[in-house]
Amino acid sequence: MICGGGGGGVSPGQVPPALEWKFSQVFGERAAGEEVQEVDIISAIEFDKTGEHLATGDRGGRVVLFERTDGKDLRSRKELEGSDYAVSKHPEFRYKTEFQSHEPEFDYLKSLEIEEKINKIRWCQSANGALFLLSTNDKTIKLWKVLEKKVKKVSDVNVDPSMRIGNGNLVELNPVLNSKSASSRTMNGGESQWTNDFILPSDGIPSLRLPTVVCSNEIAHVARCRRVYTHAHDYHINSISNNSDGETYISADDLRINLWNMEVSDQSFNIVDIKPANMEDLTEVITSAEFHPVHCNTLAYSSSKGTIRLVDMRQSALCDKHAKLFEEQETPGSRSFFTEIIASISDIAFAKGGRYILSRDYMMLKLWDVNMESAPIAIFKVHEYLRPKLCDLYENDSIFDKFECCVSGDGLRVATGSYSNLFRVFGAVAGSDEATTLEASKTPNRRRLVQIPSKPGRSLSFARRGGNRRGNEISGNEINGGAYDFTSKLLHLAWHPSSNMIACAASNSLYMYYS
Repeated sequence: MICGGGGGGVSPGQVPPALEWKFSQVFGERAAGEEVQEVDIISAIEFDKTGEHLATGDRGGRVVLFERTDGKDLRSRKELEGSDYAVSKHPEFRYKTEFQSHEPEFDYLKSLEIEEKINKIRWCQSANGALFLLSTNDKTIKLWKVLEKKVKKVSDVNVDPSMRIGNGNLVELNPVLNSKSASSRTMNGGESQWTNDFILPSDGIPSLRLPTVVCSNEIAHVARCRRVYTHAHDYHINSISNNSDGETYISADDLRINLWNMEVSDQSFNIVDIKPANMEDLTEVITSAEFHPVHCNTLAYSSSKGTIRLVDMRQSALCDKHAKLFEEQETPGSRSFFTEIIASISDIAFAKGGRYILSRDYMMLKLWDVNMESAPIAIFKVHEYLRPKLCDLYENDSIFDKFECCVSGDGLRVATGSYSNLFRVFGAVAGSDEATTLEASKTPNRRRLVQIPSKPGRSLSFARRGGNRRGNEISGNEINGGAYDFTSKLLHLAWHPSSNMIACAASNSLYMYYS
């Protein structure tokens, strides 16, 4: 388990109290009975490193940006001192802008449709007041620059805009132009049309003014695509991750991981390739990849076999040989048809500092210490109540759902999503029994789950293997009154980097909670 003292005012060896989560905000909340369009479903969430901005991507290829508003009170100091209420301390966000990142494409060589769905978003270092972020669909990665620009307007024109009539007569303010010969000039699609009988006065137009362009106080957010990184992946991209050096990033598909330089869009270096000479010999695929948050030469990637490999790029140009392999040994006699399917890791995340790695497979969360490869130091069971339902889950393909996981900024807690729009928060400090279940709604605590103690025999077997397993025995009858809502799945969530705040996606709605 993570030792205390990682942040939040917790002394070494002290177990922090369980957090009381409260609803903060919701964006895109749907009305009762409202049908959700497929393109509006959120498919990616990411906070930037400062916590000042949040980005979401959806299946329609759009990226929506939100900015933090608390702490940006524009009142004077005197007004603030005279206010009789405390300013809210938890982060609050507002809509900033949105743009179309990807469009649907068609690969004519492979006769393959490429969806516009945003798979991942990663924030880059900001510069000169502009925001930079990477977004990817199945095949193409794009670098976007979002900046604020003052709106420029044309002023001092000869014609009063309020007097214009589209596709009709144009009334002029200038008495020279406001003649019978000019009365038939019309506005058609913004273009002026003059009649043939118009005669320019011999002495000119004395009051003709040249329009001028002036900057208004209006601010517009402009998104510009700076780079397009393409033609580097034969299979669907499942991960992108920025390097701590601020200059490079990796992209991963089922069989390869490529290293890119931000400034070079037409060339990448293949650093991991697990494609066998004969595809019939293929036994596993890459499911997720992440750069170390501190060491620019280190990265980790997970596989469908439930393993995590730590790679050191200093060892060789092609990093097929891992530096460390994190794998939990299988319990004898526990293998079944579903063993490999539920062992597949869907997401990994480094804790702050890079000492610990959090992984999520279908059934549970596992916390690994990079210095101990033999077994995870903590296991948090999320879907143990679904084990008797694995056949049904296989039939409806729910067993292949890919849930994300996240670690709090102080490293004291971890979180992941589940079905029925539920998500779970666990304490990661040694000795902590925090295991909270919340629903993505305005009343997140209305469906608290009752913890049932583990069976003694099972606990002893876990203890011998060094794993601390909590939140494991959840009765399925206590979830939604015994009903499993596999259509309402909370796959994507993100933890604010400096506050106890979680943003999570329930279909097309973005919910935020704080503690």
